Amino acid sequence: MFSPIRSRLRLRLPSGSLLAAVAALFLTALPPATARQEEFRIPPATAQKIGYRIWQNECAGTVTGLTSWNRGEGFASLGIGHFIWYPAGTRRTYEESFPSLARFLAQRGARVPKWVLAPDCPWPDRASFNASANTPKMKELRGLLANTIALQGEFAAQRSLRSLPKILAAAPRGSRAVIESRFRTLSATPAGLYCLMDYVNFKGEGTNPAERYKGVGWGLLQVLENMSGTPSPREAPGEFAAAARRTLDRRIKLAPKDESQWRAGWFSRCASYARGL
Repeated sequence: MFSPIRSRLRLRLPSGSLLAAVAALFLTALPPATARQEEFRIPPATAQKIGYRIWQNECAGTVTGLTSWNRGEGFASLGIGHFIWYPAGTRRTYEESFPSLARFLAQRGARVPKWVLAPDCPWPDRASFNASANTPKMKELRGLLANTIALQGEFAAQRSLRSLPKILAAAPRGSRAVIESRFRTLSATPAGLYCLMDYVNFKGEGTNPAERYKGVGWGLLQVLENMSGTPSPREAPGEFAAAARRTLDRRIKLAPKDESQWRAGWFSRCASYARGL
């Protein structure tokens, strides 16, 4: 049985020394773009603290926010990172991430219900999802997600570091060196790591051709492209935040339907990158 968790948590962020240790660990785990990706793990307490920050960004730190289906979308958004889970027969425009998370949780020893490991979301639409808000199945799903914050944080970390080879493969050949330099500069500090981890979780890698408006994407690749110059590790989070705002503002301008209602929230999230951890 899952232990009870309050619907809102007060976040306690890692100390500077702990974050420095995390940065060193990540840098050790981050291979050259051409090398085989190695598995890595971060300390559970650290993963949980970073996971709480992402949970706050995506779900305001609420347990109910761990299971949501946004109006106008064709998929459920689950977990601290609102990982996408599509129902069967749905056009999968955005990269689906929840099935990978579910498998990761099971591999790491979490008690994942068999129905959660199915390839398709069991609720066919938002109406049926919301109607099931207080059912045993939904409560079981929330319990799983509320009690695996550290593992979800580790999953988000792995996802961000694994994105580099895909990003470089999708980038224009002439831009690859500077994009890799910016990525590695960000990965050299705790604040920069937060930028990479949260943005990949927030808006994806930017490598999926389906995630484009008029041929222009808005993921991590595009933010790295939109950064100016080669900032120092100390300057990089602030420049990343500015580039993220430019990238998202461009998305809003190119969107086939009005997305301006999201600008304030998106820009607020970008501001957190400049503030760091």
